[in-house]
Amino acid sequence: MKRILIVNVNWLGDTLFATPFIRAVKEHCPGSYIAILTHSRCKEILKGNPYIDEIMVYDEKGRHKHLAGRFSMVARLRSKKFDTAFILRRSFSRTLLLYLSRIPERVGYDSKRAGFLLTKKIPAPSGDMHKVEYFLGLARGVGIEPKSKNYEFFISEEDRLASGKILKEEGIRDGEDFVAINAGGNWDLKRWPLENFAKLGDEIFSRFNMKVILVGAEKDVELCKEISGLMKNKPVLLCGKTNLKTLGAIFERARKVISADSGPMHIAVGVKAPVVALFGPTSPGITGPYGDGKFDILQKKIGCEIPCYKLSCEDNRCMKAITVEDVLKELE
Repeated sequence: MKRILIVNVNWLGDTLFATPFIRAVKEHCPGSYIAILTHSRCKEILKGNPYIDEIMVYDEKGRHKHLAGRFSMVARLRSKKFDTAFILRRSFSRTLLLYLSRIPERVGYDSKRAGFLLTKKIPAPSGDMHKVEYFLGLARGVGIEPKSKNYEFFISEEDRLASGKILKEEGIRDGEDFVAINAGGNWDLKRWPLENFAKLGDEIFSRFNMKVILVGAEKDVELCKEISGLMKNKPVLLCGKTNLKTLGAIFERARKVISADSGPMHIAVGVKAPVVALFGPTSPGITGPYGDGKFDILQKKIGCEIPCYKLSCEDNRCMKAITVEDVLKELE
């Protein structure tokens, strides 16, 4: 049996974008043992993926930060006797880890800093492309042609039951239609104005007679409360009450999911939920929804360069350009 290690990326969205690559490798080598080396925050994204046999956590900022921790991981990887390793991000420290672990075949994109530590260097692609295609380029570089480009988020019946219990406690009956709104994001420039979400929620209630659920992480609790405070028809507040798996199960049940560019938005796409994705400073062509899912992307051309990483921008006009009516048209 061939033993394959895949060194994952560090972020939730990118981890989902890597799932078509993981699937392609497994389908190309169906009898192989596939392990993923990943950051702790990405473990839940990968849990339950049928194309993965083992998830190993590598905590560069925590228990593996110092030399002793690094060498303990080297020893662990050596004991696994992997035949091949794929590294999805160009990183000197992680490529060195594979070299020291004596994995005979080490595959990754070529780079000046770490390329000499690889046994098979794939030329890095030039120009912008979606992250899904970027990762799949690594598979194609070794002769693996993917059968699917859909990124996937797997949830279990246990997750569905747990999410059903959460919804029931908040007054959402089995089979009842609702719209889920994710208002948060990992940086402010990607967020739609709070008053827009509030107005949208009220319009959804009055036009479609559907309840609105506000979802998000623990850090989004105050954000959700602010939006609720601006609404006439109070939404169901689930911020901080779900984990990633129960969130995915709630999205799976939603009539529609509305979200800016964020990890939760990609989870919704990953469970094949119908999604309206609000894009401003980031490029849908690089980090947008991908595959044959049910999604619509809203982004207005306002003359700014996209993607834009000017965190000092004060007017956030790219997001403000999307109106409540624009979103309602997509819902209709």
